[in-house]
Amino acid sequence: MKIGITCYPTYGGSGVVATELGIELAARGHEIHFITSSQPFRLTGREANIFFHEVAVYQYPLFEHPPYDLALATRMAEVAEFYSLDLLHVHYAIPHSVSALLARQMLAARGKHLPFITTLHGTDITLVGLDRSYLPITRFGIMESDGVTAISSYLRDRTREAFDIHSEIEVIHNFVNCDVYVRNPDLVAEMRPRYAASNEKLIVHLSNFRPVKRVTDVVEVFARIAKEVPSRLLLIGDGPDRSAAEYLAMRHGVQDRIHFLGKQDNVNELLPLADLMIMPSEMESFGLAALEAMACGVPAIATRVGGVAELIDDGVTGRLFEVGDVEGMAAAAIGLLKDRIDLSTMAHAARRTAQDRFCATRIIPLYEEYYQRVIDRTAKAPAELP
Repeated sequence: MKIGITCYPTYGGSGVVATELGIELAARGHEIHFITSSQPFRLTGREANIFFHEVAVYQYPLFEHPPYDLALATRMAEVAEFYSLDLLHVHYAIPHSVSALLARQMLAARGKHLPFITTLHGTDITLVGLDRSYLPITRFGIMESDGVTAISSYLRDRTREAFDIHSEIEVIHNFVNCDVYVRNPDLVAEMRPRYAASNEKLIVHLSNFRPVKRVTDVVEVFARIAKEVPSRLLLIGDGPDRSAAEYLAMRHGVQDRIHFLGKQDNVNELLPLADLMIMPSEMESFGLAALEAMACGVPAIATRVGGVAELIDDGVTGRLFEVGDVEGMAAAAIGLLKDRIDLSTMAHAARRTAQDRFCATRIIPLYEEYYQRVIDRTAKAPAELP
C-alpha cells in the first residue's frame, strides 16, 4: 500500500508511535509518505520506502497566526494525488483529522478517492479535545473519519463517553520492536559503567517532562530509594518541568546521583541499562515508555491510570499505585531492588509480555488489516449511493 502519515514530529508519544509505525510498515514493503512540518525525530532519512514531505507555512502580515491546518490539508492533497496514495493515516485528532477531511474533499471534487484514518492518542481526547473551543470540531473530525483507532480500550471508552460517539473505534495497542528494544549483555557491560558503579542500582524515567508526567514525583521516589539502596537515576527527556526536578534534586541532596540526559535518540540502548523504571504519570492513555522498558527486561513502578493497567499486570510485570503515592512507589522499588530473585522474575515476565502481546510483529498486521478494511469499504461506498 501507499500510505500517507501525519503526526506531530516532536518528542512525544503520538509522534513516536506514528514514526515507528511508518518504519515498520516500510520494512514490510509498503510505501510510506510522512507529511509533517518537519522530519520526525526518529527518522534518519536513510530508511527504504520512506519519503518526507515538508508542510511549509508562510508568514503574511494579515495572519496573526499562520494557518498550519490549511497548509497541511493542501500538502496532503498534493502528495496524495502526485504519489497515488491509497489512504492517509493521521495521528492525534487536532488538527490533523480536519486537515485530512479537507484534503479528502478537495480530491473528491476532482473525482479522486482518498480515505483517511484517525488514531487517537490521549490528550487530543482527554485534554485539548474537551476544551469548548475545540470539542465540536474534534468530534466532527472523528465522526467524518473513514476509520478511527485508539491506543487502548480506556481511550476508546473515554472518547465515546466524552464526545457521544457510538460509531466504530478500533482498539490497536501501542507496540514495540522486540528486536530493537532488547537487553544486549555486551552493550550493557560497555555502557552501564558510565552511569552507575557495579554495586549501584540504576533507575530510569523517560518522558517529555510535562506536568502530567510528574517528574518531581520521580525525584521524590528516587530520593527515598537512595537512602536505602546505593543507586543512581537516569532522566531521559526534557521539557517544562526539568528545572523543578533539578531544584528538588538539590533540595534532597541527590543532584550528584542523577543524570539529566536530555532528549536522546538511542533510547533502545539506554533503557536496558536500568533495573527499574519509574512512571508516576497523572494520566497515560497507554504508557509507551513503560512498554519499551518492559521489552528491555526493565519492570515499571507506575500509576494506576488510564490504559496503564492494560499493559502492566500489577505484581507480575510491574507495580501500580495511586497518583502521588511516592511513599508506596518508593517502598515497592526498594523491596524489588533488594530482592534480586523477585526483580529478575518480574524482569523476565515484563519482557515476555512485551513479546507475546505488544511486539511489532503482532500489532503491525492489525494495522494492515484495518487499512485494507477501510480501503475496501470506502471504495464500495460511492457505488452504493442512490
